[in-house]
Amino acid sequence: MQNPNEDTEWNDILRSKGIIPPKEKELTEDDVVNIVESTIKEKQSNGKQLEDCSLDELDELEDEEDERVLLELREKRIAELRAEAAKAKYREVREISAVDYVDEVNKAGSGVWVILHLYKQGIPLCALINQHLNELAQKFPATKFLKSVSTTCIPNYPDRNLPTIFVYYEGELKIQFVGPLEFRGPNLSVDDLEWMLGQTGAIPSQITEDPRPKPRDALLSALNQQDDW
Repeated sequence: MQNPNEDTEWNDILRSKGIIPPKEKELTEDDVVNIVESTIKEKQSNGKQLEDCSLDELDELEDEEDERVLLELREKRIAELRAEAAKAKYREVREISAVDYVDEVNKAGSGVWVILHLYKQGIPLCALINQHLNELAQKFPATKFLKSVSTTCIPNYPDRNLPTIFVYYEGELKIQFVGPLEFRGPNLSVDDLEWMLGQTGAIPSQITEDPRPKPRDALLSALNQQDDW
């Protein structure tokens, strides 16, 4: 096949008809010099052209640029830490009454998740959940954890509905867990509760799969234990 870049009369005819593309222009040494000089002239620093800088001055400019980038990153990180610190202000489970409800829940503020536990003394599962919530409040300080004696917060609230957890976001009820069956009975672990609350979005839990074994897995585990006997 004939080279389309060759300078032949036949190729010139083909180019004029648009059958083959125009001949690629080869860069000369002068072309390269002109491109480099044009690029250098476009980049200036403090009114001084880069081609006029010495090697030491170029190194200094590089150091200054690195320092500027590091300073920007530092300031950005400080801003992020301040924002996180502003949110991470709860760190405990606070007791409230009906009088506090509007301010603590409905007016919690923009971007605030609230977890409210209704409980009663003398109910073991309520006591267990309060224990787990104390741990989770420390782990997720940006979430507001509250608790209230059920009949103090809601008059005549039935004991059969205990324990109850209400999850709010920006004052709006998102989900509720009502009664012992919702909490998987007396063997509820702190990981179980964290996973449940993490599914609502109220806490940024890293537990993405249900920590409680599936029935089939539990059965296999029991059979394996019998074999060990």
